[in-house]
Amino acid sequence: MKNIITLLCLVFSGFLTGFAQSNDPAAKAVLDAVSARFKTFKAVQSNFTLQVEDGNGKVQGTKKGIVWMKDGKYKINITGQEIYCDGKTVWTYDKASNEVTLTKFDGGQGTITPQKLFTNFYDKDFLYKLNGEKKAGAKTIQEIELTPVDKTKPFHKVYVYVDKASKAINATKVLEKNGNKYTYSVQSFNGKASVPDDNFVFNKANYPGVEEVDLR
Repeated sequence: MKNIITLLCLVFSGFLTGFAQSNDPAAKAVLDAVSARFKTFKAVQSNFTLQVEDGNGKVQGTKKGIVWMKDGKYKINITGQEIYCDGKTVWTYDKASNEVTLTKFDGGQGTITPQKLFTNFYDKDFLYKLNGEKKAGAKTIQEIELTPVDKTKPFHKVYVYVDKASKAINATKVLEKNGNKYTYSVQSFNGKASVPDDNFVFNKANYPGVEEVDLR
């Protein structure tokens, strides 16, 4: 399975740099509200599931994960992989090989981070529209459909599902051109999490025999 950062790019946004012109103002209002709410949180913990389906609708795999975010730092735990970022270095640890890869963090506009996936993912590169609302239990869910302007992207549609009352993303679905579907579902979201700074640094002492690959 692909690197989790790549998957989150596809599943939770795939559209970090945003949207194009001539878009639905109602959809923009929903997304603006989601972004504004997220920016009020000092630290966040969110549990999620990631499901992959093939072109025939057969589930290829489901993974559970947790993401922590604070300022420009983040940590992601997902089945078989851990990713740490302290704002300077990114550590990607693979459990199966007991190997950690170190890369230099790039905080530029084109860089994908979990924080950006919750906020400024809708600036200029997509056409988007609000498809309407539907009930999911007691929740009212708003569906936003996005179509990439750049037709070379590996996906042709992205659907964002927003809880109307809480102004929070409930799920995101990405439809790839090869027929695969990636669905990221938020299971829980804590905007008042207490997260120490050392949570975002890989501690080699906790992983006996780990092999380091330094690409900085």
